[in-house]
Amino acid sequence: MISVIEGFTFIGKRIPRKDAELKVTGKAQFTSDIWLPGMLYGRILKSPYAHAIIRRIDTSEAERLGAVVITWKDVPNKLYNPRLVSIEEDTFKDWQILTNHPRFIGEPIAAVAAPSEEAAQRALEALRIEVEKVYKPILDPFESMMPGAPKIHEKILRGNTEITVENNVGATLEYSEGDVDKALREADVVIERKFKTNRRYHFTLEPRGAVCRPDPDGGITVWSTTQTIHNTKILISQLFDIPQSKVRVVKTYLGGGFGSSIHVNLVTLIAVALCLKARRPVKLILTREEDMMHDHVSYQMYFRVKAGAKRDGTLIAGEFENIMDIGAHQIQAYPLLGTALGWFVSLYKWRNIRYVGKAVYTNKVPACAFRGYGNPQVTWAVETVIDELAEELGIDPVEFRLKNYRGKGEIFWGQGPTVRSIIRSDGVPELMDVGRKWIGWDRRDRLPKTGRFRRGIGVARGFHTSGAGGPISGSVIDYTGAIIKVNEDGTIDYITALQDHGGGTIDAHVKIIAEELQVPPEKINVVPVDTSNTPYDVCTHASRGVYVGGEAARRAAQEIKRKIKELAMRYFEQEYKERPVNFEAIRIRYDPEVNDAVIYVEGTNMKITLSELAKLAWQKNWGTLIASVTYRSTVAPPSFTVYFVEVEVDTETGIVRPVRVFAGADMGTVVNPDLAAGQIHGGFMMGWSWATLEDTVYDPETGELLNKGLVIDYKIPTAQDAPKLKDFYVYFAHTYEPTGPYGAKGIGEAAANPVPAAIANAIANALGIRFYELPITPERILEALRKKEEG
Repeated sequence: MISVIEGFTFIGKRIPRKDAELKVTGKAQFTSDIWLPGMLYGRILKSPYAHAIIRRIDTSEAERLGAVVITWKDVPNKLYNPRLVSIEEDTFKDWQILTNHPRFIGEPIAAVAAPSEEAAQRALEALRIEVEKVYKPILDPFESMMPGAPKIHEKILRGNTEITVENNVGATLEYSEGDVDKALREADVVIERKFKTNRRYHFTLEPRGAVCRPDPDGGITVWSTTQTIHNTKILISQLFDIPQSKVRVVKTYLGGGFGSSIHVNLVTLIAVALCLKARRPVKLILTREEDMMHDHVSYQMYFRVKAGAKRDGTLIAGEFENIMDIGAHQIQAYPLLGTALGWFVSLYKWRNIRYVGKAVYTNKVPACAFRGYGNPQVTWAVETVIDELAEELGIDPVEFRLKNYRGKGEIFWGQGPTVRSIIRSDGVPELMDVGRKWIGWDRRDRLPKTGRFRRGIGVARGFHTSGAGGPISGSVIDYTGAIIKVNEDGTIDYITALQDHGGGTIDAHVKIIAEELQVPPEKINVVPVDTSNTPYDVCTHASRGVYVGGEAARRAAQEIKRKIKELAMRYFEQEYKERPVNFEAIRIRYDPEVNDAVIYVEGTNMKITLSELAKLAWQKNWGTLIASVTYRSTVAPPSFTVYFVEVEVDTETGIVRPVRVFAGADMGTVVNPDLAAGQIHGGFMMGWSWATLEDTVYDPETGELLNKGLVIDYKIPTAQDAPKLKDFYVYFAHTYEPTGPYGAKGIGEAAANPVPAAIANAIANALGIRFYELPITPERILEALRKKEEG
């Protein structure tokens, strides 16, 4: 199933992970493992109201108990946005560190710190809230936009410019291309559908947390649950007026992110505020219940998709309306309006396009990026409509997709209108061909469609960008850095701020460096780092870890290689004076007998190992071999994925079971085949959960999450729900991305994006019923079957 990639020394080979032993022995330090002498423990007082004005908080009893207490009066009164991925003028700011105007249940209004967790909890319970006014919460975006609805925000900042919020719409984006109305009139088939997605909790292994320590020079050191140590540093500096040189954010191991820590988590800023007031270290870790109830969820999106096609199967028009429930504050709502458009435009050649997107405030937990960043939702809606168009036209859905998708040589929008490039690698035809043969596509209508257990096969294709770079700078910040140093014994130190979520991104970098320098991976040390000793990295998002971060590592290694050859040239000229050496003839190869890189002159017996050369450079005062690189990609190539899924539906219980899965991925050169396959298996299970299980349901009267943040009442699949390995075929397309490190692209988000669509299409094939709201729960299936039987 998973083959070793040929043609490389280290890339594609099975090599133990750098962090494997640390993690399996429990020695890897996550934020919650950090302990400092004299440390206080923090707790956050969260609003019990979905929308209210707080008159005052009585802190006297908590302070009498010896706690350090902060309210909105004790923190900088600055509006900010916790996500620093967009340029300043496109960043919408409506957050406060602590507020007297909470807009969702759980919004922080005060915090305490005490010498023990028990003492902190007692101090928290001693705080008393005096309320000035309580508003009825608005939980529906359409109700929120109605005239006369309570204003959730009146004024916010876009960059540094104050703007007035009208009808609770936080941001809008419109786009048109061609003449959609004319194209729809000329279409032979037009389909229009409305869709509603679910609102999901990220369920990372690690809840949010932070540890902060005041430093003697007036600075601060921070350990945080984050996908971006440098943006954390920058925001702390901006809010608390501390020079960036005195804010040190340490990179710790991260227990998953899925997008929930692209932004600087609010718990970090509150921990910093407590630390600065107490002048002692503070540790603040959310409970699982707090993490689920009050911290992070995905965007709920309401779509209207209208598409037209000619009788020959040519798409000629696509209209897309996108109403997003963003919750009480903006994290990346405006950028998501653009990327949602980019996902829509880049899936198929619509030829004529019209788009209206609105980001609407509600009194819910603020939404943030979730694996795919709106792509799974858009893909589900589009792939449903594509399936229905194919059925109406009497064209095989696979052939219809192949005829109309955006492929090699065509313009690809990637993450929105400002991120456009040409597609240079494309494995979609190969994946479609192999997938339909393996799944038995032609038998889909011969599977059981009556009786208790009914089966169907669905297909969906999708993609995700590899990074957010583009030929022009645009509105997205996307660059990274890497430092490589050769030690005096020939071992390598690799320094990067780029965060590994746990999927093995940094291991991919190690293999790329090893391949470039022909040094065995075990001789490459990944250095523990912080913001004071690393170049800037925006964050690990947009499936950029290998494509962008790996290319930065390769370029740094390339510079080291050049310097190694220069030193080798110097050595050869001194050692073999009578034999002039041509620099172009110097080569480097891996020698397994000495387990080292060997630098040699082609066609001669002149050679030296890297270990010998490094020691020689030290002894002869030739200096340190070191290279530092900053890199921004000018393209963001799509990693394509194709899923064929066979499901079985129990019509008595409504339960859906995955029977067989073909998961095809075009990710260029596969640097880590086993870890890539793991991403695909995980992506499928996450997509399965999105399609059939997950949602966060709120009490319409109070605005409180109904499950109270209890894990037992938020269902996700377990290993028992997964298909057997023999029935799950992972297939990698034979492609090479010319702009990527050794031909590689990303995979993390593409692995999940088409899954809900493939499952929904499979259920439709089994039951003859389409579902336009996620999740497709047993209750909804049974209700749909009842209505179908009633006619």
